[in-house]
Amino acid sequence: MSNFDHILNWTLKRGSHPFPGPDGGTCINEAAVVAHGLPYRPIKSHLAMPPCFSRPICRLALYLNDEANDMQRQRLLPFVTRLACADTPAVEAQRAAYIRSHIDLDGPLPLHSSFDKGIRVLEGVLAIGRQADPLGIGQAAERLAAARETTSNRKSESARSLRAKLKGWMSKPEGLEAPT
Repeated sequence: MSNFDHILNWTLKRGSHPFPGPDGGTCINEAAVVAHGLPYRPIKSHLAMPPCFSRPICRLALYLNDEANDMQRQRLLPFVTRLACADTPAVEAQRAAYIRSHIDLDGPLPLHSSFDKGIRVLEGVLAIGRQADPLGIGQAAERLAAARETTSNRKSESARSLRAKLKGWMSKPEGLEAPT
């Protein structure tokens, strides 16, 4: 998975976003939704994730995403395909307890805690309970590229539509004479 970010050509960014431009530009959870084959949607909270995603794991992923610097954040890309692993309430509670025992998600990443530690906690919590269905890097890349292309097409259609409306509004309607 070390070439994941190169193959995927997706950029993880802090916060929630309208659908990204050509360079990616989503948080880890937004990218995970698309990689899982679901339509893109902005994710402002782990609670907005579809039910097939583990809430405690997505909360940790979003926390790491938003607390990381730009370079660190890209190290989360290999986890994009692993977040859709919701389990029973008991397992989800165990996951939440595991995370709480290692990181306080209600404050900033403490200076004594490193991003590397956060990655280790993410790896550890992903080992608890059900694992995400295997999704190849190629399949995830195809889904993200298709979503990006769909959005790009929508933007160009919207621009053409706006140009056509403006042209229609500005042109002289047939049958009307210009004032003399």
